Amino acid sequence: MPLLYKARHSLLYGLLMAILVFALKWLQWKFLIVDHSLDIYVGLIAVFFTILGVWVATQLGRPAIRTVIVEKAVYVQPVEEFSVNETELKKLNLSNREYEVLQLLTKGLSNAEIADNLCLSISTVKTHVSSLFVKMDVKSRTQAIEKAKRLKLTA
Repeated sequence: MPLLYKARHSLLYGLLMAILVFALKWLQWKFLIVDHSLDIYVGLIAVFFTILGVWVATQLGRPAIRTVIVEKAVYVQPVEEFSVNETELKKLNLSNREYEVLQLLTKGLSNAEIADNLCLSISTVKTHVSSLFVKMDVKSRTQAIEKAKRLKLTA
């Protein structure tokens, strides 16, 4: 108790100094806001519109595609046994070698692969393919394959 009694002036002086520092800081803050109120308001408005802009960008950037799952019965026709349409084959007047090249074309093989399968040179395969294009009246491999499948020349 005697120690607290001796230090009471120091404690009172410290408390009074703390109150004065608090008052000065409060006044400094008050003057800071008064002096720079326009800057503070502009800053707050800028922060608000920045947040608003980010929100709008996320709303606009969200994909508008919605996934809808539709279940539908699919009827599969029984697989028919493939038979070559001999009449169309005779109309096109294809040689045996041209027909072999056409069958390999429909399997998606390249000229080099066809040449390897038939033991021919690549230039011979190119000649057969060109002859096929003329006889089938097509301009590309894709058209030749489509026409061969449509006419039931290949499986």
